[in-house]
Amino acid sequence: MSEPEAPESPAPEGEPGGREPLPEGSRARQLRDCGAEELVRLVRAWSADLGPEEARQALRNPFCCLEVVEVVAAQARLLAFYEVRRDLALHPRTPETTVLRFLPGLYWRDLMLLGLDTRLRPSLRRAAEQHLLSRLPEVALGERIALARRASAGILVQLRHDPNPRVMAALLDNPRLTEGTLAPLVHSATTSPAILDAVILDRRWGLRYGLRLAVARNPAARVETVLPLLPTLRKADLRAVAGDPKLSPSVRQRARLLLGEGP
Repeated sequence: MSEPEAPESPAPEGEPGGREPLPEGSRARQLRDCGAEELVRLVRAWSADLGPEEARQALRNPFCCLEVVEVVAAQARLLAFYEVRRDLALHPRTPETTVLRFLPGLYWRDLMLLGLDTRLRPSLRRAAEQHLLSRLPEVALGERIALARRASAGILVQLRHDPNPRVMAALLDNPRLTEGTLAPLVHSATTSPAILDAVILDRRWGLRYGLRLAVARNPAARVETVLPLLPTLRKADLRAVAGDPKLSPSVRQRARLLLGEGP
């Protein structure tokens, strides 16, 4: 089940995306641009009628401190707005107990961002990942593809079992993916041939000797996928392929020929 599209999360401090134009002289602009002491004073003074956009700009202010966060989080009417709850959850100064309250209601994209944010405590990042993992069966294909491209290592461990080759292709481009994460997948005889093909044809992972060997020795791999791999294997590994009764006879025969042992 696809989630409603959430508004984009605020860009990290210093990025142009986090400085959208605001009306000159507006309270929101004042809260975003003022100094530390003035920010605390204004948030206290306006707390009773602070609007959601004003609260969000206060949270984006680089001088935003715990006191400002707590004033915003104490306003029940502000917490009725998803964007405010999200911005509080993503703010590194928000108390962990407060963030944990918001996790069940966050969209998958924002849970992913929490899991990736190294400014946050590991326990909080793990909690966000657990909430995201619990929702994976309901996440639509396009969203799983987007998630596979950016998600943390903890999410990739689960996504590597996704049967759709498009998800695997996106996962292979994720900079957080490691050979150790892929290894159990390419060694498993239950992995689909299409997934094994995606690994071998990948411009980066297809060059890894350990992965090529694992696919060559995987009885689930297509013969046409394995045959081009055999000339790249070391002799000891070719012998193992030639003597493996679980593999296709044509694969074993080709390995024997490459070893000079005849048909």
